Amino acid sequence: MASMIHKLSYIHPQARIGTNVEIGPFTHIHGDVEIGDGTWIASNVTIMDGARIGKNCRIFPGAVISAIPQDLKFAGEKTTVVVGDNTTLREFVTLNRGTKARGETTIGNNCLLMAYVHVAHDCVIGNHVILANAVNLAGHIEIDDWAIVGGMSAVHQFSKIGAHSMISGGSLVRKDVPPYIKAAREPLSYAGVNSIGLRRRGFSAEQISIIQQIYRILYLQGHIVSKAVKIIEDTIPYCAEREHVLRFIREAASRGIVKGPGMHPVTDD
Repeated sequence: MASMIHKLSYIHPQARIGTNVEIGPFTHIHGDVEIGDGTWIASNVTIMDGARIGKNCRIFPGAVISAIPQDLKFAGEKTTVVVGDNTTLREFVTLNRGTKARGETTIGNNCLLMAYVHVAHDCVIGNHVILANAVNLAGHIEIDDWAIVGGMSAVHQFSKIGAHSMISGGSLVRKDVPPYIKAAREPLSYAGVNSIGLRRRGFSAEQISIIQQIYRILYLQGHIVSKAVKIIEDTIPYCAEREHVLRFIREAASRGIVKGPGMHPVTDD
């Protein structure tokens, strides 16, 4: 099926548009752009040089994709924004191109970026990630698969957010958030294992129990991180979940991981 391009839109002749693409009025698409089959682009969208958009995406009015980085070190180098298949970008989402540090800003497959989300240069967002309204990501942030970041949250540059984690709305994320957990409060801290989310994604009761044991050792028994890691290695049988958590902790940025709950109550549900 041929693409449906509104006569009041502007498509640069060098832009590479797939089949069955719909483009609304007053949308502007630059030359060094690729758009995959079946993608729907609303009115008043701006897609600039360096955009690589996958198949069956939905892009809502006001979105600006692949503008140059808001980074004074950017010197005009050729970089890209890559958006995977089946991803939705709601109203006024802004995605900035990479810099020479990485060369690419990446959004995975099956993601939902709600209205007013900003993703800065060189971020890497995995698959099935949800960024709720007005989440702001600074540069070089990594968010793993199935993570959810609540609305109005701001994430510090170079931070990492682990897979299947869930961050409360309005959070200031200054440290890395390990996989499988909920994080909330100010300062952001551990608030339990994301058991409901894990069950919804097919984790067994045994897998969830192991994850809960890991985080009781890490956050609830009063150990420093290095000692907690040693206890986890010695007492928790080898499994994919254990290795995922330990690898994340070892690779955490110099700021480290979010702290324990302090005097606040914590649940594993």
